[in-house]
Amino acid sequence: MSEELVRGLKCRLCGKIYEKSPLNFCTDDFGPLEVVYDYEAVASTLTKASITARPHNMWRYRELLPIDGEPTVGLNVGGTPLVRADRLAKALGIAELYIKNDAVNHPTLSFKDRVVAVALSKAVEFGFRTVGCASTGNLAGSVAANAAAAGLEAYVLIPDNLEQGKVLGAMIYGAKVIAVEGNYDHVNRLCSQIAFKFGWGFVNVNLRPFYAEGSKTMGFEIAEDLGWRAPDHVVAPMAGGSLIGKLLKAFKEFETLGFIPKVSTKMFGAQATGCNPISNTVKTDALKVRPIRNPNTIAKSLAIGDPADGYFASQLIRDSGGWSEDVDDDAIVDAMKLLAETEGIFAETAGGVTLAVAQKLIAQGRIDRDGSTVLCITGNGLKTQEALIGKLGRPPVIKPNMAEFEALVGSEAGELVGA
Repeated sequence: MSEELVRGLKCRLCGKIYEKSPLNFCTDDFGPLEVVYDYEAVASTLTKASITARPHNMWRYRELLPIDGEPTVGLNVGGTPLVRADRLAKALGIAELYIKNDAVNHPTLSFKDRVVAVALSKAVEFGFRTVGCASTGNLAGSVAANAAAAGLEAYVLIPDNLEQGKVLGAMIYGAKVIAVEGNYDHVNRLCSQIAFKFGWGFVNVNLRPFYAEGSKTMGFEIAEDLGWRAPDHVVAPMAGGSLIGKLLKAFKEFETLGFIPKVSTKMFGAQATGCNPISNTVKTDALKVRPIRNPNTIAKSLAIGDPADGYFASQLIRDSGGWSEDVDDDAIVDAMKLLAETEGIFAETAGGVTLAVAQKLIAQGRIDRDGSTVLCITGNGLKTQEALIGKLGRPPVIKPNMAEFEALVGSEAGELVGA
């Protein structure tokens, strides 16, 4: 791919342009940097026909991703299903509902595989041999797995209270996993120091502008799978706040290229009540995000008290006509069960947050019951089983004979036989 498709990095506050480099902040005002593209140049090479002719993975949109050559990491990431969720829609009382199910993403069952594929492909282009991340869980596993496949050395730093499934899901790949006392914000500050002292490529520190662009591919796939249109509503979980903005950026880029009609999607952000800095900003119409110093929620993957993109997420939610809500731990578990029982999708706690918030928004009348709605499920429930311990009960135990089975199920068995 030609380097000319990417113009460079731009400060989101002052607009200053930087060359492509492993830098995540403006040296003038410390504003975050974002990748900017030459859309005329992109339009000369990327068409709907060229997209659909390519393999069904995230790299079918590679001209809108910030790599200079062919991707080298995560070649099979993306292409996850957009599920028409009619049974869940009926339960919620809405007409048109879809689940974007990144709980089955390759290779580590979360949407983080998208951002890591871009970040590590860029790390290889920059010449990094050691990479790393600060993580609340899903990113840890994805960096460890993709770094292993690429032959890169990886350092993964996590809070010391993560779910065991996510800890094991990073250690199995041979990465150097280090637990840090405290919450994600403590971990992130330490990683910033490490990245710049040792000159390593930390995906969500000095590689963050490139890393964040990978989230757009979830939005591209949604629009393509809807028949080249953007949905009326999107509900997405928020931790650092980047995903919701990149989903909208994806729709806007497709609009700019003439692939889809004018975008009028309302963006809705979902958080847990125990860590709701962005939701609270939206609901109080505040100008600044007030950090949550001690996050307390079973949705540990969303427990970022001082979100890097919180200000921008709250602004775009308002500007799109959307809203943000938060829900408590009981509602999260109930929503996880509802999604599993209606659509056969086992989402992690963040997915429970997303569905429970959608329920709340529908009840408030903020989501139009007749419009099209997409819920973004970003991780697999197998990683957060601790949240369900004691919530589902235990299976009954019987002796291996029909008498005990029939005594257990009672009249239900007769009804099934006659069905």
